[in-house]
Amino acid sequence: MTWLRKLLYPIAVLYGFITSIRNYLYDKGILKSHAFDVPIIAVGNLSVGGTGKTPQIESLIRLLSPYYKVATLSRGYKRKSKGFILADVHSNAEQLGDEPYQYFKKFPQIQVAVDADRRNGITQLLAQKDKPEVILLDDAFQHRKVKAGFYILLTAYDDLFCDDWMLPTGNLRESRSGAERADMIIVTKCPNTISEIAQEKIRQKIGLDKPIFFSFVDYDNKIYNTSGSLEVSVIKKQAKVLLAGIAKPKPFFDFLKTENDSVITYPDHHHFTESDIEAIKKQANEKIIITTEKDFVRLEAEILRKQLYYLPIKSQLISNSAAFDEIILDYVGTSTRNR
Repeated sequence: MTWLRKLLYPIAVLYGFITSIRNYLYDKGILKSHAFDVPIIAVGNLSVGGTGKTPQIESLIRLLSPYYKVATLSRGYKRKSKGFILADVHSNAEQLGDEPYQYFKKFPQIQVAVDADRRNGITQLLAQKDKPEVILLDDAFQHRKVKAGFYILLTAYDDLFCDDWMLPTGNLRESRSGAERADMIIVTKCPNTISEIAQEKIRQKIGLDKPIFFSFVDYDNKIYNTSGSLEVSVIKKQAKVLLAGIAKPKPFFDFLKTENDSVITYPDHHHFTESDIEAIKKQANEKIIITTEKDFVRLEAEILRKQLYYLPIKSQLISNSAAFDEIILDYVGTSTRNR
């Protein structure tokens, strides 16, 4: 596969040229970006998938929702619906997409909306009687029709954007220079033991005068389903089935897997059919099935209810969490006061 990607380098150069022209037109105001009179934080990346946007959005929800009316707006990747939808008690993962539905189930105190047209989605949210005071845009770094007030760029520790190439040779959606639009950069999925020296080397490699933070994936000490929970330390000793349909499932498997376990993988954002569920049930027999939180909301099937569990994760900063909170709260507070 590597040699094929290298052969496609001329296409990567062309793709990079096209995206650079598009960004130039937005930077010069020839193509218009629409700003709104509300604090908007956009979380995204330069690469294709797997940088930890969902746990980062959840961290922002936990930080902001005690003080402000928060809404999330996503495109609802692979959903089976169109247009603007505001989540309600009748919503499901097929209608919203797995990540927005996860936000809706997990944070009942916020509004969750989907719309591929982010400008229209924001307009619809602000047209409500109970309109949000802060909007979090999920995976919207390249959605330049809307001008957010604050941009958070995520890049994975083992796949830094500054070491990557444009699609299809690499995984970048746009050139590395796009990082200059960020107000903050978070290096995600770091080892939780990463040293200050290693962090400083990455800062130098990125080479931008912006706040740069480092985070790791923190796994819960329990697994959960609709009826209860079990200690991870206990279930690790049992034979079980591990199931994931996410972009980069290896860390999830590595955290839980023992030699007696079996593993089932599906493509990212996979919609589980009845035959998929029957096959999972058959392979698991009566064993516990542990999946990711995103997969769990797409696998709410009655026949798996008793044996299906999910393992929650959080994005935790290695250090300087107070400085991170201060930057975000200062931006939102200042924006709100100036409205």
